[in-house]
Amino acid sequence: MTKIITFKKHSVPVHYPSEQISYIELLHNKLLEMEYNFDFRKKWKRISSVEMIRDVAILQYNDGTKLYMEVC
Repeated sequence: MTKIITFKKHSVPVHYPSEQISYIELLHNKLLEMEYNFDFRKKWKRISSVEMIRDVAILQYNDGTKLYMEVC
C-alpha cells in the first residue's frame, strides 16, 4: 500500500505492506523527533520515496542512493 506523508512542506510517498500500518505511526513519531535536526531536514528535501520494512524506513534519494533509518 502507499500513503503520502508530509514533513516540513515536502511530501513523499511511503510504500508499506498492508499488515504493517502501525509502523507508519512509528515513522511519523521518528520524524517529529528529527524536527530540530537541521542536517536531517536538509537530507529530507532530497528524498523521493520511503519504503517501510518492519521497523526500518528506507529513504530513497533522487539520485538512487538510500538511507536506512530505524524508527522504533
